[in-house]
Amino acid sequence: MNQLKQSLGEQSELLSVLHKFAESIYTNPLNLLLLGLILYILLPLVSPSSPLSSRWTPSLAEARSHLAAPSDRYTYLPPHHPDVIERTKYTPRTLAVYDGTGTTQDGERILLAINRKVFDVTKGKNFYGPGGPYGNFAGRDASRGMAKQSFDLDMLTPLDRPIDALEDLTPSEVKNMKEWQAHFTGKYGIVGELIDENEA
Repeated sequence: MNQLKQSLGEQSELLSVLHKFAESIYTNPLNLLLLGLILYILLPLVSPSSPLSSRWTPSLAEARSHLAAPSDRYTYLPPHHPDVIERTKYTPRTLAVYDGTGTTQDGERILLAINRKVFDVTKGKNFYGPGGPYGNFAGRDASRGMAKQSFDLDMLTPLDRPIDALEDLTPSEVKNMKEWQAHFTGKYGIVGELIDENEA
């Protein structure tokens, strides 16, 4: 019996505390405003909209327009699929075609090699294209020039010779070349490998 009285006493205390709490909410307008705001935030979490609704499944036109997409989700599609680039093995002669002077889409590409890695630098055509400050490296092995920080034409190996072995470079020049290679890898990405004619 004592336990029952004690249990009822605890329940009445709890009810009394809850009553005081509820009274403080509905008697103060600021508390009512805050309660409404909390409910507005929590209700979508408790009962989210159906995945089949237009909020979650936009039409193709809506998906293609990033302006129509709400900022809380990623739903827009790019206007076209990015070009896929297949890694290719290039010889000095096949690489020379990609100097940015061609008229076809492939001929407009600008590739250059550093340390036998080939990079597509087409998006930097103002620098690497015809007339650009690094234009003499377009379609060529730029390893020696990048290592020595020189844009002179004598830094380029003739196309009918084997790829420059770079054996006479100093440690600081090798470091310089590798820093340029890391820069190009991060900015443009590797699209192929430079190999000698006899390896093709």
